[in-house]
Amino acid sequence: MKNTLLKTYSTLFCLFSSFLMFAIPPADENDTGDLETVDAPAAPINGKLFVLAIAGIIFAYYTFKKLREKQAV
Repeated sequence: MKNTLLKTYSTLFCLFSSFLMFAIPPADENDTGDLETVDAPAAPINGKLFVLAIAGIIFAYYTFKKLREKQAV
C-alpha cells in the first residue's frame, strides 16, 4: 500500500509540476490574462500528447493482462 501510494504521489507530482514550470505570468499588473481576447496566445496541445499516448498504451496493456489472468482462473 505504501509503495503504491508513493508511486501515485510521484506520478502526480511530475505531471502537475510541468504545468507550473511552463506557466507564464501576466505581463503587467493590469493584464488579467483573459483568454477570450483577440490577442490571446495559442495554446498548443501537442507538447504532452506523447505522454498521454504512452499512458494509454500502458493502461491498455495492464487491462488486457488482468483480463487474461481473470479468464485463466
